[in-house]
Amino acid sequence: MAVNIPGLVAVIVFYIIILVIGIWASKRSKKEEKKCSGERSEVTIVGGRNLNAWVGVFTLTATWVGGGYILGTAEVVYTPTQGLFWALGPLGYAASLFLGGIYFVKPMRDKKYLTMIDPFQEKYGNVLSSLLVVTSVFSDVFWTACILSALGGTIEVILDISSYHSILVSAAVAIFYTLLGGLYSVVYTDVIQLFFIAISLWICVPFLMMSPAVTNILVTASEELYQKPWITEVDLEHLGNWLDELFIITLGGVCYQSFYQRVLATSSVRQGQIMCHLSGVFCFILGIPSVLIGAIAASTDWNQTSYGFPTPFDNGDARKILPISLQHLCPKFISVIGIGAVASAVMSSVDSSLLSSASMFAHNIYKKLIRKKASGKEVLWAIRIGVLFFGAVGTCLALMAQSVYELWILSAEMVFSLIFSQLVCVLFVPSSNGYGALAGFFVELIMRVAGGEPFLRIPPLIHYPGGTFIDGVYIQRFPFKTLTVGISLVTIVAVSHLSYFLFNRGLLSECCDIYSVKEKIKKDVATENADGQKISDRERHDIRVSNQQLCTQWD
Repeated sequence: MAVNIPGLVAVIVFYIIILVIGIWASKRSKKEEKKCSGERSEVTIVGGRNLNAWVGVFTLTATWVGGGYILGTAEVVYTPTQGLFWALGPLGYAASLFLGGIYFVKPMRDKKYLTMIDPFQEKYGNVLSSLLVVTSVFSDVFWTACILSALGGTIEVILDISSYHSILVSAAVAIFYTLLGGLYSVVYTDVIQLFFIAISLWICVPFLMMSPAVTNILVTASEELYQKPWITEVDLEHLGNWLDELFIITLGGVCYQSFYQRVLATSSVRQGQIMCHLSGVFCFILGIPSVLIGAIAASTDWNQTSYGFPTPFDNGDARKILPISLQHLCPKFISVIGIGAVASAVMSSVDSSLLSSASMFAHNIYKKLIRKKASGKEVLWAIRIGVLFFGAVGTCLALMAQSVYELWILSAEMVFSLIFSQLVCVLFVPSSNGYGALAGFFVELIMRVAGGEPFLRIPPLIHYPGGTFIDGVYIQRFPFKTLTVGISLVTIVAVSHLSYFLFNRGLLSECCDIYSVKEKIKKDVATENADGQKISDRERHDIRVSNQQLCTQWD
């Protein structure tokens, strides 16, 4: 099979367009740096906090609708052992954005934080915060690998170009324009990329449905023709796994720095909330074409196509089902348009994950832990080095990836298992402290590792009820990941209250109080709030009553 020259030219033109927009955005970023009263690094991270409302909606939607989202959703719907009810991405991410808009935007935006880790450093110090930065960065790297792998597989199928070369080129382009302009380059290229995604996917769907090899998807939804029906039921045996994945996508989605980077770049809390709600709607709508493509692939007699026998699933190509469908069920010019959708989705998510991980490293590790007196220019260079390093690591993982969907879920699971309970407590549980947070982190880390992870070949040490042995390996069926997060929440609250009681009753020496729990009341009843403004007598009275209740609740 020869290289698809028209398709290759189309991809090159697309990359040139993205680069031009990225360079233009970088110039605007430099203008904002001159106008901004804060540090240059603040413009790179949150764009001067003046993000246009509609640009915010587009960039947040484009960030979530990545290559993993598009290809992973089609993969799950097509796979006979899974089907529509396991395609939790569209529903889960939409719910996540609504949840984030309702509960998480206001406390983060009111304090004018720069990253998701800031409230942890403010309340708990650097030790736990560093652990959370490492967790978030690993999650972003897995996410980067997932979406680069999605693009590599697509270009390999449709253009007959090695996925190795396509992954390297795509990563280089995304890294280059992210280095140039930071958040401005990311959000303005996202706007163009989102239009490519929406238009390209919806153009492809009718051509796929009209292929003579495709049976009406309404028929195959309930009848077994070429494989099991694509609308499958979640049986009781797998209900625990289904619930785990639903909570991972929904609750894990509010634990990404990419989400807060856009929220914190808005000019007001209200604008951030509206941005989340509209993005949730668009995110769900843009998941529909992938669902339809997965259903179409499940309704196809592949013997009637140029793909032939065996089927993509039997051939181990389920993860490439979207580009395979475009290649063998559509005219060539339509399949090239489909590449534009996948390339756009990949770029829109790669740049976001690179910038978010680099921002946390530079701001929360380099500036606040390694070089506390670092200048804004120095932090900016730390961000650039972070973009290069994390981009290189994600690219290497992408070259070894076997499943787009598994990498996608693993990325969300890391932040769900290790960050969600911490984030809830630091924002909504005033009585939580560093002792509780550390205890909760290690409890959830130990429980999660003990539960095993097939993708990382970690065998389970704890066999939860309802599981089964497959090829000598115990496969969990119990929703232990959600249980782990629940136990972590309880641990954080319980240990926080216990440590407060022990130190304030003199049962533990004050010299061991590294988190200054005993001084908490004195700080809370100070006459000034965190912004340096005088508080009223009524507010001071409410704080005093609250602290008295905290002191006596263990009596």
